[in-house]
Amino acid sequence: MKLRGTYFNDFIALIFPQLCQACGKSLVAGEDLLCTGCHYDLPYTNFHQQPDNAVARQFWGRIDLQAAYVLLYFTKGGKVQHLMHRFKYLNTPRIGNKLGEIAGKQLSASAIYSTIDVIVPVPLHPRKLKKRGYNQSQQFAEGLSEKLNRPVDVRNLIRVKHTDTQTKKSRFSRYENMKDVFAVRDAEKFAGKHVLLVDDIITTGSTLEACGLELLKIPGVTVSVAAIAYAE
Repeated sequence: MKLRGTYFNDFIALIFPQLCQACGKSLVAGEDLLCTGCHYDLPYTNFHQQPDNAVARQFWGRIDLQAAYVLLYFTKGGKVQHLMHRFKYLNTPRIGNKLGEIAGKQLSASAIYSTIDVIVPVPLHPRKLKKRGYNQSQQFAEGLSEKLNRPVDVRNLIRVKHTDTQTKKSRFSRYENMKDVFAVRDAEKFAGKHVLLVDDIITTGSTLEACGLELLKIPGVTVSVAAIAYAE
């Protein structure tokens, strides 16, 4: 029966081939979402091995972070842009889980991330969540959780104000746009904990800064950040 199921799956794959979400090539048996070539050749930052990496320096003087990390470099027209477009806008949430697992495997070898207590994705406004159907940061967080063996909390940090898209805003406008956007429901739930705050893409870092500053109002909280990609 299992053999017949395998033949059927191979037949379906022949008629409707699964494609690599980064380069568009057909996947072969054993590959999932990414072909082997892309899995190994995507532009990884290796920031988990560099405490004073470019993203960490970007937050210096703005917010007190324990550590900052992104998985991939983002370049216009590159594979990562293609991957992120499919992830965010073409209803492919599993891409986030996959990238989270890859990132989690990297971070599991880093001493500072071993002290994480809880993983918190940047929340979407309910209006945007309803439109998209999923929070891309939460999908990434769940993949991280799988490898770091830490819980994901999606209820305590909330977005209380809908904001315009950040895409075409200047650094200052992005900062102004994120003021008073986030709130914590139950401060005691995070008190004394090391929170890993996660987002999809870091550009100016304004969204993570706004979330992090809200979390740091809680006694004893320390914050690290992680994201899928970094647009220099």
